[in-house]
Amino acid sequence: MSRIGKLPVVIPAKVSVEILPGNVVKVKGPLGELSQKVDPDIAITVEDNEIKFTRPTDQPRHRSMHGLYRALVHNMVVGVSEGFQTKQEFVGVGYRVSVQGQLLVFSLGYSHEIHMMLAPEIKAEVPDVKKGENPVLILKSADKQLLGQVAAKVRSMRKPEPYKGKGIKFVGEQLRRKAGKTASAK
Repeated sequence: MSRIGKLPVVIPAKVSVEILPGNVVKVKGPLGELSQKVDPDIAITVEDNEIKFTRPTDQPRHRSMHGLYRALVHNMVVGVSEGFQTKQEFVGVGYRVSVQGQLLVFSLGYSHEIHMMLAPEIKAEVPDVKKGENPVLILKSADKQLLGQVAAKVRSMRKPEPYKGKGIKFVGEQLRRKAGKTASAK
C-alpha cells in the first residue's frame, strides 16, 4: 500500500469538498476554488471530514497514481485554506524587481528591463529594501502547481552563477560554489 496514498486528507473548517461526475474533485475555501480531475480507476470517498483514496489493484500504474492524486488533492485543500508562498532573493549589483499590479518589472543587468505578466491567481509583493540587503520578491497563491511554475520562470531569467552567487535564488537555498582561477606557478 502506498504510504502517501493510504493517508486520509483532513478537511479543515471553512473548506468544502465536492466530487463531481467524471471523478473531478472540487475544493472551495476562503482563499479560492480549485478543481482536479482524478483518474477513473482511483476511488474517492468523503466521510467524517476526511477524503480517502483507494486503488483497485497493485499494478504499478495504480500504485503510482494512488499517492499522486492524494498529494494533489491535499495540496488543493491546504492551498484554499492557508495558501502557499515563495520568496526569491535578487543577488547582484543593480538587480531589482518592482510590482505594478499584476505586472513584474525586472532589472537584471541586461541592456533592457524584463516585463512579466502574472496570472490573476497569483499575488506578488516586494518589501522595502534596507541598505545593504538584497531585494526579495514574495509570490502568494492557493494553487501550488501554478506558483511553482511562475517561481521557476522568474528564476530562469537569471540563474545563480557558481562563482559569485549572483542571480535569482530562493531564500534559504544553498548554492554550490566553485573556486575561482588560481595564479599559475611559473
